Amino acid sequence: MLKIMPQKTFLIVFYGYPGSGRTYFARQFADEYVVAHLQSDRIRAELFEKPRYDKQENAITSQLMTYMTEEFLSAGLSVIYDTDIATNKSRAALKNLANKNGAEFITIWLQVDAETSFARNVRRDGRKIDDKYAPRWDRTTFDKITSQMQNPSPSKDLIVISGKHSYITQRNAVVAALQNRAIISPIDRVKNIAKPGLVNLVPKSNGRVDLSRRNIFIR
Repeated sequence: MLKIMPQKTFLIVFYGYPGSGRTYFARQFADEYVVAHLQSDRIRAELFEKPRYDKQENAITSQLMTYMTEEFLSAGLSVIYDTDIATNKSRAALKNLANKNGAEFITIWLQVDAETSFARNVRRDGRKIDDKYAPRWDRTTFDKITSQMQNPSPSKDLIVISGKHSYITQRNAVVAALQNRAIISPIDRVKNIAKPGLVNLVPKSNGRVDLSRRNIFIR
C-alpha cells in the first residue's frame, strides 16, 4: 500500500492518561504515512527481559528514544514518539530537538477521563497488538502517574482529540490540523521511493549479471 509523504518533516508526541489510546492511534497512523513509529514500551521490552519501570531503566529507554528520534529527523524522516510526554519540561526538550532538525512539532492530546483510562489499563490483553508491550498499572501506581502530569497549554502545536472516538475520526481531526499547517497533503502519495536495485544474483553464462531478470523482490 502506498503511504502519504508529508510535505514537511514532523515530530508527533502524545499526552494522555495511560490507556488513552496512544499506541492504538500511532500504529495505524504510521501505516498510512511515511513516518518512523518509535514505541517506548516495545523498545523497553527489547532492552530488558523483565522491565521494572524504575528511574534508571526509564533514563536508558528515554535516551535511546531521543537518540533514534534525532537520527531519523536529521535524515528527513518524520517520527511518532510513542510514549506519554507528561511534563512541560519534557515537551519543551523534544520541541527544541524538532526545531534543531528543521522539523514541525506537534503534541496530540488524547482526552479520556481517568476512570475510563484506568479501566482500559487493567483490561489490557498482551495477545492484542496494541497491548503486547504495554504495562498494566495498579490503582496506586496509576494515580501516582496521573498526579504528576501537566496539561499542555493551548498553542498552534497542540491537537486535541477524543480517545473514545474511532481511529478514522481521530485521524481526520489530526489530518485537518496538519493540512492547516501545510505539513501534509492527501494527494502527496509516495510514488517514487528510492529502493535498492533489484537484480538477479544468478549471472548469465558469460558471467555477467542480467539486469533484465529480477528474482529478488523487496516489499
